[in-house]
Amino acid sequence: MASKYAFATGLKELRFHLCQTSEHSAAARQFLIRTYPTMKKHNPHTPIMIREALDIQPKVWARYEFGKEKMLPLNGLDDKAIETKVTELVNSTI
Repeated sequence: MASKYAFATGLKELRFHLCQTSEHSAAARQFLIRTYPTMKKHNPHTPIMIREALDIQPKVWARYEFGKEKMLPLNGLDDKAIETKVTELVNSTI
């Protein structure tokens, strides 16, 4: 798991949008509870932001060099599927 969360050098920011209470964001909340400490430990200088708002669909955004961004919806995914999507996103070089 350690090398899985060593982000690509072109990744400048990782941002999660989710709801604090709704069922459709439960898997995203569980994923963050489980993996945030590891991600932050291996990438101390990359901002990992968590934005919470009532009844929004869970999404993850990655911002790369030159302001390029990529978003992936996380609605309907379980914890392991979210892990796969986020791993693809943080290792991408766009």
